[in-house]
Amino acid sequence: MRRIAGAVRMLGPMTQDTATMHAFFTQISTIARDADVFDEIIVEDNRLRCVARGSAEPAEYRIDLVDGEVWVSLSTEDRWLSGSIEGDLMNSGDDLDEMIEEECVDQGCKDPHSKFEHFRDTEMRYTFRSKIGIDPNSSDTGAIAAEAARWILGYEAAFRDLGDMSEPEED
Repeated sequence: MRRIAGAVRMLGPMTQDTATMHAFFTQISTIARDADVFDEIIVEDNRLRCVARGSAEPAEYRIDLVDGEVWVSLSTEDRWLSGSIEGDLMNSGDDLDEMIEEECVDQGCKDPHSKFEHFRDTEMRYTFRSKIGIDPNSSDTGAIAAEAARWILGYEAAFRDLGDMSEPEED
């Protein structure tokens, strides 16, 4: 695991190669850091993790490569945080797919259409995730990293005010 620091170096087309994946995630992290909406950004060999700012319980936004597909997600170990998000959606009647799409459009995503999934993953984390329509083997790593960054920022904007993702302001 590496904390973000220093310059970003491109290593060519994105493949399963660890160094190339690290470069891809580092490019995304640079954009995410500039947005200043996360508490911490961590690049791992197979994942980018962005710690949610202001969440009542620990949560993170992620970009993952799974079986050749790129996914964006919100992930938490806290069942109650996940439930508070579900409760807000049920009480408001809002459609999460539409909310994510609107926020991704606002971020400039080229194809913001995706159906979210909500489940408990193999790490026992409650996860909301969407597949990003980008080719992980594209030779234009900068363009696909920028698109993935737009998605993670869109996800953050969509979830920011749901449930206990934002601590209430003090009176």
